[in-house]
Amino acid sequence: MTKSLTDTRPIRLKGRSFLALVLSPELPFDGWLARLDDLASRSTGFFLGRPIVLDVEGLEISQEQLKELIGELGERSVRIMGIEGARSSLLGIGMPPAMKGGRPAADFEAPAAEAAPAAKNGGKAGTAPVAKAAAAPEPQAPRPVASIIVNQPVRSGQSIIFPEGDVTIIGSVASGAEVVAGGSIHIYGALRGRAMAGSVGNADARIFCRKLEAELLAIDGLYKMVDDMDAKLRGQAVQIWLEGDTIKAETVA
Repeated sequence: MTKSLTDTRPIRLKGRSFLALVLSPELPFDGWLARLDDLASRSTGFFLGRPIVLDVEGLEISQEQLKELIGELGERSVRIMGIEGARSSLLGIGMPPAMKGGRPAADFEAPAAEAAPAAKNGGKAGTAPVAKAAAAPEPQAPRPVASIIVNQPVRSGQSIIFPEGDVTIIGSVASGAEVVAGGSIHIYGALRGRAMAGSVGNADARIFCRKLEAELLAIDGLYKMVDDMDAKLRGQAVQIWLEGDTIKAETVA
């Protein structure tokens, strides 16, 4: 008996990109986990609710070692959504999936399936064609947006994430709040939360603020706690930049 498809509405398949944090563990894992614990203890809730990708490219480890590392991270409430740079032999059942560098994806629509034709003259019923997903159209190049301006303070628990460019905050960033930018970050007030500039690999990004009281600062993935910086900078108007693998800071007028 042939099934007839009465609802011919198409199924919409959507492309979506998300900003995830990438953790790149180093051997030996015990030492790396100790540094991670230090970061988490000094910036409470930093990893909670975040999508995390584990980058293991170039690490000479076994599947068992990788499983143990994922378990250790899980005990720290760091949930791994995917693994990047892993050899196929490292991955197994029950482990996060392999991931590769993401790209913007356009929405596309799967065409509606057609109803099967009726049988004629006692012959066999025709076979309904299989619905195939339409090829994704060429993504339209978006008009580049260099920066955004947030005309209000960023409250505790809020996140401002703008990987396309610079972020300017007209006000303060409260403790427990964060600003993540693909470019530089400008804060016309006190920075008490977290500021992460150059989040998509921009080592030339900088962080500027009127009053430095931050929980954490990061540029191009390298982070520093304010407690690790010169105490004379605390409460001052500063700029922060990256010089090689070192985060530098100085007061500004």
